[in-house]
Amino acid sequence: MGHSDVKGAKLVAEAAVGLRQLNERSREIFKRIVETYLETGEPVGSRNLSRALPMTLSPASVRNVMSDLESLGLIYAPHTSAGRLPTQTGLRLFIDGLLEIGDITEAERSQIESRMAVGGRNRAIEDFFAEAGEMLSGLSRCAGVVLVDKQSKRLRQVEFVNLGGGKALAVLVGEDGDVENRIVTIPPGLPPTALNEATNYINARIGGLTLAEARIRIEAEIEAHRAQLDELTARVVTEGLATWSGDGGDRQSLIVCGRAHLLEDVRVMEDLERVRLLFEDLDAKKDLIHLLGLAERADGVRIFIGSENKLFSLSGSALIVSPFADTEQKIVGVLGVIGPTRLNYARIIPMVDYTARLLGRLAP
Repeated sequence: MGHSDVKGAKLVAEAAVGLRQLNERSREIFKRIVETYLETGEPVGSRNLSRALPMTLSPASVRNVMSDLESLGLIYAPHTSAGRLPTQTGLRLFIDGLLEIGDITEAERSQIESRMAVGGRNRAIEDFFAEAGEMLSGLSRCAGVVLVDKQSKRLRQVEFVNLGGGKALAVLVGEDGDVENRIVTIPPGLPPTALNEATNYINARIGGLTLAEARIRIEAEIEAHRAQLDELTARVVTEGLATWSGDGGDRQSLIVCGRAHLLEDVRVMEDLERVRLLFEDLDAKKDLIHLLGLAERADGVRIFIGSENKLFSLSGSALIVSPFADTEQKIVGVLGVIGPTRLNYARIIPMVDYTARLLGRLAP
């Protein structure tokens, strides 16, 4: 954890202590400030707050409470405005402690189920996950993101094709019909029949296995000298499997859908700059893959806000994501949405959670 991360965690911890010590009217005022921000994006002043509160308080009394909230680091005054907005720390504490999370409507539930059921029957697996991202993007009016572990793909067959010059094309076909090609290096002195031998050897062992399972099984067999392959052919087999498996981000497929939704609520140049920075963040796929990888280890929905993570430190954005598992309860990916920090968290959190749980049951 870096110095800025430690400092941020300390601020949140200190503010959380202060929040627990607030009386009922202070909590109510803080809650109204955050809810107004999430609904309108605008700062709210003491006069409007005093009219909206369920208890009778003068604008002067409200200003005193707002001053206390500001000293705790929960709200701040943007520019010279008399109104207040929640700080990033305040927004995080509101989401963790005061947010009343709703549930998705029956209409939304039916829409999600019908689109995913059709996708699971008729589409290649990456198209299926892209459909999930597009659907979440449309329902939330944010950008949808899906990160899928390629090694969860179940295999049908492979083939090696000699390209000459010490290279071969390794073709992998999944059970869903999806095809991937990789260039592999052929060991010097490889017999002409070795590529066919390698193809037949792998295809006799991989049917229905995932890429990760196939690699473990075949490499163990070769290591134990049970494989009826000469040394050079065995190298072709292991290099082909290793090339498909990849390392780091190469093992994962990132899908980003619905970027245009991020432009729908742009009202001032400051908002436009925020969206421009967010688009740059989305293009930096390595950082985004790393961030989503953190969510793979979470239990349920995880929320990243603004500078809580390196990726969104400049873009004023929020990421709501959840891991999803296959039928054997193995985590195979992450999905969610990216948008401004002013999101309808109460609606989007259960939407992401429901879709993630549904994906595990319906994925092809």
